[in-house]
Amino acid sequence: MILGESSSMDTLVDDIGSFPLPKHTNRKAFNEAYTITRETIVSGKDVKKDEFLMNNFYRIIVDSFRKKLASGLDVVTYPQHYDMHMQFIEPIRKAMDKGTYVVDEKHAIIPEVYVINQEAKQLSEEFEKKISLRICVTGAMELYLKEVGTTPYKDILLMFAETVNRFAKNSLLNSKYVKTEVVSLDEPSFGFQNISADNDLLLDVVEKAFSFGGVTKQIHLHSSTGVANLLDAKNLDVLSFEYAASPKNIASVSKKMLEKVDKQIRIGIARTDINSIMAELYEKGITKPNAEQLTENEETIRMRFLATKERYGERMTFTGPDCGLGGWPTQDAAQLLLKRTVNAVKSENLSRYKKFHKGKQHKKYL
Repeated sequence: MILGESSSMDTLVDDIGSFPLPKHTNRKAFNEAYTITRETIVSGKDVKKDEFLMNNFYRIIVDSFRKKLASGLDVVTYPQHYDMHMQFIEPIRKAMDKGTYVVDEKHAIIPEVYVINQEAKQLSEEFEKKISLRICVTGAMELYLKEVGTTPYKDILLMFAETVNRFAKNSLLNSKYVKTEVVSLDEPSFGFQNISADNDLLLDVVEKAFSFGGVTKQIHLHSSTGVANLLDAKNLDVLSFEYAASPKNIASVSKKMLEKVDKQIRIGIARTDINSIMAELYEKGITKPNAEQLTENEETIRMRFLATKERYGERMTFTGPDCGLGGWPTQDAAQLLLKRTVNAVKSENLSRYKKFHKGKQHKKYL
């Protein structure tokens, strides 16, 4: 564990990654610019000299990241506006043309991280702090399911793991202005749809993907069903899963389980399931909800934090919203949710946690 070691009670607030595109952004132009930007970086050319890339990708990433920083997050994930699968599958398919699933190290780059590194000095000075960056990389099992299926071929699975490892390692920044503090593998299908492999192979895949040091390593799941199968992964620090929209998830994971293997946990404490939220509001007659109406209030988020903090104590080293905010209608609404989550947690960390702990008002959230 790298982050959060100085205080066993503090829980750091991060986000999962995806974020809405700004209003009036042309999705088709952004996707085109994304692909070209990646090729431009790989070829060693200057992205800033291309006005199309600057307008349709570079400035969008900077502005979106600025909004995330302004929310007060402790650890900020790069704004993931591109499809979480195609972001990595496109380079993998190019490698497949050469007969391998291993992406060349030179091509294993995340364009958003490149942009943040370029702008780190300006952003760090603007916010008067060194930027703590979180990197999300779509996991090897998720990519394998997308491209190959559920039948396990060990050599191919390990190739996917090596590719994921290269993307992660190439995203480790460490300068005066920015440091990659967390790398998270996103495995949303795990527990719902699994590769038909024995557990030893799945552990090998995770461990190979995470075979580097210097950062906190998370794995983000939507379901806690498969958590027990990942507890023995040697170089995994933090297990992360949804809770706000799926409260039954915590039933599968106890503090004792985490203590036995010396693992930490990240719990999602604010709902992001935007389609369900909008459907619930529609039933109440709210057909065009604003940001305030879409976002849970701080008290609700705070109660969830208290309930989960009581359950996991010092093992709960990270929290934040559930899965990403890419489907939210506006950046303002998404930013408001981040701000409210930060406020809810910060107001209860340490001093007020003990006081509220006595009241047990949060029990209904367990």
